[in-house]
Amino acid sequence: MERPRLWCKSALFVLSLMVPLTQASEAPIINPKARFHPVYGTLGMVVTQEAIASQVGADILAEGGNAIDAAVASGFALAVTLPRAGNLAGGGFMVIHLAKEDRTIALDYREMAPAESHREMFLDEAGDVDKRAARYSIKSSGVPGTVAGLLHAHKSYGVLNIEKVLSPAIKLARDGFEVSLDLSSSLSSRYERLSSNVASRRYFFKPNGESYQPGELFIQKDLAQTLERISEYGRAGFYEGKTAKLIVDEMKNLGGLITLDDLRDYRVVTREPVCGDFHGNTVCAMPPPSSGGVHLIQMLNILEGWDLRSLGHNSAAYIHRLAEAMRRAYADRSIYLGDPDFYRVPIDNITDKNYASALRSGINLVKATPSVDVQSGLDIDPDTLQIEKTFSDNESSETTHFSTWDQWGNVVSNTTTLNFSYGNGISIPGAGFLMNNEMDDFSAKPGTPNAFGLLGGVANAIEPGKRPLSSMTPSIVFDKASSPLLVTGSPGGSTIITTVLQTILNVLVFDMGIAEGASVPRVHHQWFPDRLLLESGISRDTVNLLSQMGHNIGEADYVLGDTQSIQRGPKNSLFGASDPRRPGAAAVAQ
Repeated sequence: MERPRLWCKSALFVLSLMVPLTQASEAPIINPKARFHPVYGTLGMVVTQEAIASQVGADILAEGGNAIDAAVASGFALAVTLPRAGNLAGGGFMVIHLAKEDRTIALDYREMAPAESHREMFLDEAGDVDKRAARYSIKSSGVPGTVAGLLHAHKSYGVLNIEKVLSPAIKLARDGFEVSLDLSSSLSSRYERLSSNVASRRYFFKPNGESYQPGELFIQKDLAQTLERISEYGRAGFYEGKTAKLIVDEMKNLGGLITLDDLRDYRVVTREPVCGDFHGNTVCAMPPPSSGGVHLIQMLNILEGWDLRSLGHNSAAYIHRLAEAMRRAYADRSIYLGDPDFYRVPIDNITDKNYASALRSGINLVKATPSVDVQSGLDIDPDTLQIEKTFSDNESSETTHFSTWDQWGNVVSNTTTLNFSYGNGISIPGAGFLMNNEMDDFSAKPGTPNAFGLLGGVANAIEPGKRPLSSMTPSIVFDKASSPLLVTGSPGGSTIITTVLQTILNVLVFDMGIAEGASVPRVHHQWFPDRLLLESGISRDTVNLLSQMGHNIGEADYVLGDTQSIQRGPKNSLFGASDPRRPGAAAVAQ
């Protein structure tokens, strides 16, 4: 569903991306006005999918802000400069390491189902899922969490005032910025869908209906005013007052479900991250309603029992083990993952090393297991896990991730999304921003695959106030001394978890620098459909061997993920890498 095509067919994309405390990336387009300052020491790094937003975060660090301030500033800037994924009316997850307190927390600002939503809301008269209603109608919008989440992070852990943190985004929206080739191409590719909505056509195309061209100025006055209200009134500047009224008016106009009460009642939840040990390193990631952390740890547990390094990176033997571990994790995901406030997700059971050992022992090392023969290895009736009242995940590849690291050792890993590229394509008149289509992340009908072929059940059924299941996997890796070593994350829908998995393995097992670790070809398997996706660059001999082992091979004609990562190097130097698979990203240091 709306995934970017591979722009590079080489096995190794860019191996010279890693530069100590300076620009570490780029592929192949970058805003020419983005500034990069070679800095040595531990002064900080910001890595995002869009160069201007990276620079915004780095400038905040230079002004004395910490990693949380930089993350919040970059997050709001992305709502201006990367409208297909950066957002005000979406949601996401943030994993934060607070150095002084030696504490790691997970902020859940995922969207919530409106109070008027219900389990059958996307079923037609025949009882089948109405995909258009679930993905492109105003009813596909969940209650937005991004503004509340970013403001909560800033109020709790930032050090600069919110006016300073928000001022770059306001200026970018009010005064405009030069359209990049990436933004121009992205808007043009979604012309039909965006122009079908009057407000979106006004906001994202010229008055005569033409697309913006690279180098032209893109001004968003209504969005600037919305950001100004947030700066002046905080949370109330979005969830109450004028902005809230504009949202609810458009809901009434188009038949949506979000009410003023829904907006006022939205809440951010602080959760304990899911953490696991891998060869002495600690890996912490987002817990449910993200499935990412649970299955990242589960797959690492399975893989830890083999000497992966001796197999050789991206050898047939290595990829076979990856695929079999992925297959089993996604089988569990289809049954047991959902919003923990509505469903008792058996996290301890899934991440237990003894369970991983049992799964590993059932893997044939020379023959692929057909997915029809793979079921969850847990002997738990999912019906017993429902809470009180108690149908798959579908973030598009246009989710976006960013990472920040400051001179004091605070680290932020944040993934945010509207779901599809530009959400449901519907903008709020007078407010300047797009709505999400996250209600499609619920399972509208048990056993019916979503746009990514993922299956779900009652754990992810639509219920008022519930948060849809997600694959977003913001992660922080700690060394044996419990100090941050690597921060990473990715967009990519169902491929997010496997992208983060391979990035971590590349660093911890194969001793790659983060730039090389981000650039080498990736693979993906998600149980169903029973297909092993391979990026180009995997050798033909390896592909043939995998086929002989019984794997159904599919060549990925879209990129598998888009990591934005920071790695600690010798003497506390920092190395930043933006994945070379997409244009416009940047790592910027201060």
